[in-house]
Amino acid sequence: MVSARRESVAICVPTFRRPADLTRLLAALPAVIETAQDAGGVGEVVVIVIDNDDAETARTIVSEAPLPVRYVVEQERGVVAVRNRALDEAAGNDLAVFIDDDETPADARWLLQLTRTRADFDADVVAGPVRTVTDVPLDTWIVAGGFFARSHRVGLETGSPIERAATNNLLLDLRFVERSGTRFDPRFARTGGEDSLFTSQLHARGARMVWCAEAVVLDHLPEKRRTRAHALERTQGMANAGARVALALAASPARRMVVRLRSSASGTVRWMAGAARGTVGFVLRSERLLAIGARERARGRGSIAGARDRTQHLYGGGGIR
Repeated sequence: MVSARRESVAICVPTFRRPADLTRLLAALPAVIETAQDAGGVGEVVVIVIDNDDAETARTIVSEAPLPVRYVVEQERGVVAVRNRALDEAAGNDLAVFIDDDETPADARWLLQLTRTRADFDADVVAGPVRTVTDVPLDTWIVAGGFFARSHRVGLETGSPIERAATNNLLLDLRFVERSGTRFDPRFARTGGEDSLFTSQLHARGARMVWCAEAVVLDHLPEKRRTRAHALERTQGMANAGARVALALAASPARRMVVRLRSSASGTVRWMAGAARGTVGFVLRSERLLAIGARERARGRGSIAGARDRTQHLYGGGGIR
C-alpha cells in the first residue's frame, strides 16, 4: 500500500566530464518525476547534480536542462567526496535516490517503483537492477565471459531482503542514514567498493533493505569501456574492492585475519580454476571457456591482492568513474 503522506525526494546525480550522458539523463527525468507524483506518495522532487570537475563543465548542461536542477561543485576529487556531498545536499528531504550520469531509467515508472516498494515493504533502503546497454554489439569474447551480466540477482523478486547494494540505482531513507551516522569511507575514494561498504554498514546498523526488480536503469557503456582490457581491469578491481570491504567490516584483528585467509584461499582457487578453464578453452578453441578463464583469473588476482591490502585504482585522480 502506498503511503498516504507525500515524501520529498532528492534525485542525486554525480557527474564528471560527461556532457552527452548527463544531457540524456536530465532529459529523461521530467517524465519519471511526473509519473511518480501523479501516482501519489511522492511530493516535492529536487534534482541535484554534483559536478566533480572544478572547471564546472556541467554547468551549461544543467542550465539547459528541461527541468529545475540544483547544481553544486565538489572540488575534492573521487567518488567518496561526491557521494558524501550528495548526502549533505539532500539533507532535509525524506528520501535520496542515486543514479549515475551515464545511466537512464528504463522507463518512466522507475522512481515510482522505487518509492512504492519502499512503502509496501517499510524499507529504509531499496535497490534495483542495472542493465548494461551499448549502441553497437559488444565483443563476443566479453559477452561469452559474462563480464557485464550482473547475474547474481537475476530472478530475485521485489521485496526480497538484501544486505548490500551499489549506488547507481539506490533509494535511501535519509532519516535512517542520519540517525545511523553512516558515511562513505574515504579509504575507497579511488578504488570503488565504497557503496558496498556503505550499504553493508547500513544493514549492520539495522536498515531494512529490499530489492525492487521493476526499477531498472540502463548503464550506457561508452566505446572506451568496451575493450577486453577494461573488462578484465574492472573485474579484478571489483574483486579487490570486495576483499577490502570484507576487511573493513571485520570487527576484530582475529576476524580480519580470517577474512585475509579466506580471501587469499578463494582467490587462489579462482585463479587455478580460471587457468584450467583457459587451458581447456585453448585446446577446444572455445571462446567461452577462454573468456571465463580470463575472468576468473582476474577475480582471483583481485581477491589475493585485496587480502594483502594492495589496492587497485579503478578511478583516476578526478571524477566518479
